Amino acid sequence: MATDEQGDPIRSAVERLSPFTWVQTSIFAGAVFTLCWMVFVPAEIDGRVVVDGTFLLGGPLALGLAHGERIGWRVNRPALRNTVLLALFVLPFYLVGSTFPTIRDFYPLWETSADPAAFVPHAFKLFFLALAAETYYRGLLCVGVRSIGMKAVLISPVVYMFHHAGKPPIEFLLSGPTDVLFGTVDYTSNSILPSVVAHGAGLVLLDWLVLHDPLFDPGPLLSVLEVVPIPL
Repeated sequence: MATDEQGDPIRSAVERLSPFTWVQTSIFAGAVFTLCWMVFVPAEIDGRVVVDGTFLLGGPLALGLAHGERIGWRVNRPALRNTVLLALFVLPFYLVGSTFPTIRDFYPLWETSADPAAFVPHAFKLFFLALAAETYYRGLLCVGVRSIGMKAVLISPVVYMFHHAGKPPIEFLLSGPTDVLFGTVDYTSNSILPSVVAHGAGLVLLDWLVLHDPLFDPGPLLSVLEVVPIPL
């Protein structure tokens, strides 16, 4: 990720030649990328690395480069600070969620084990998938169009929830608010670094935790949450 501003001459030239604004282009391209992803997405993780890397990472980055846009690929002080704060905020959700039976039955999504020889490559692939997802959702569709104001954080939640269909009910319901939270933090940071770290490290941590015994007995908490009308 870059640390300074570039691309203004490129942006100006493209804006003069294109009949569409950058915001219009990014939203249209975002729709095309997600449709292509839905058509070609495979079940196995190695295939996901290729497809996600193409449509969620490579496509948005190439589009941004062609228009002189960073789409959140930058590092600055607010981003570093907010990366730590967001990671600390989501950590308890991963720790507690890893004890829920529905989560433990669903994850890991792809076969792996606690053996470092198997888990370390698996972890790198998970982090790459998170980087690709955040480049698309929070980069192209949020930070990349921050010129429209805070409403940029509301562009991707519906698509994000749609892509979480089939996940455990609690994860599906929280995916929309999570998208808004991550988008807000990245928007204020002008960087996708906070959500990349929170999402990527969270996926790796979750898989590691569910490969081991629960950190604590979730029974008392589940009893309290019985009022929630969804299976946990």
